[in-house]
Amino acid sequence: MDIIDKLAEIFKEFPGIGERQARRFVYFLMSRTNGYTENLSSLILDLKKDISQCKECFRFFLRRPNRVGVPTASVGNKICEICSDKNMDSSILMIVEKDSDLESVKKSRIYNGKYFILGGLVPIVEKNTKNRVRIEELKQKISKDENPNKLREIILAFSLSPQGDHTDSYIREQLKDTAEKSGIKISSLGKGLSTGTELEYSDNDTLKNALKNRQ
Repeated sequence: MDIIDKLAEIFKEFPGIGERQARRFVYFLMSRTNGYTENLSSLILDLKKDISQCKECFRFFLRRPNRVGVPTASVGNKICEICSDKNMDSSILMIVEKDSDLESVKKSRIYNGKYFILGGLVPIVEKNTKNRVRIEELKQKISKDENPNKLREIILAFSLSPQGDHTDSYIREQLKDTAEKSGIKISSLGKGLSTGTELEYSDNDTLKNALKNRQ
């Protein structure tokens, strides 16, 4: 396997990228100047240096810089600005599949609660489900939540697809006992999203209706 094939294989791991698109990326890079590829390489390396993963919601976020403008890995930077914001409604927790879903809801400005990124959808046929999603971390977060604004509702916000529906059912079953014991309502996005719609591609009106009609 030559370097073109190796790089194409890497691009194929990106979401929604197939063989043809992966090779188009490789040939595009080969047509660019050395400065372009060097800048791209540098940005990729900096991405890993400057980004942290929130210990509460598992969202990736840019670390706050210290006084000299250099991102730090201090204790304060282990929690993202959403989870640390006291103005956010801690009584509502929205569970989404991935970071891009969270960003779509955040940009719409129609939701003011907290988030939790599951890390993926539950495969319909899968024996090791707990290795694919953060179900144990979710359970721990809910059980240890001692916030004054007690958690009242969990919103399951997944894409309307067979795998999204299966994930919804799986999470409901896993949280059933805890929710009933603590009086927490579990709801799902309602009418507004079309079947097969990815949450990250939904517009503001669609998200607003889906949240309004959750059940």
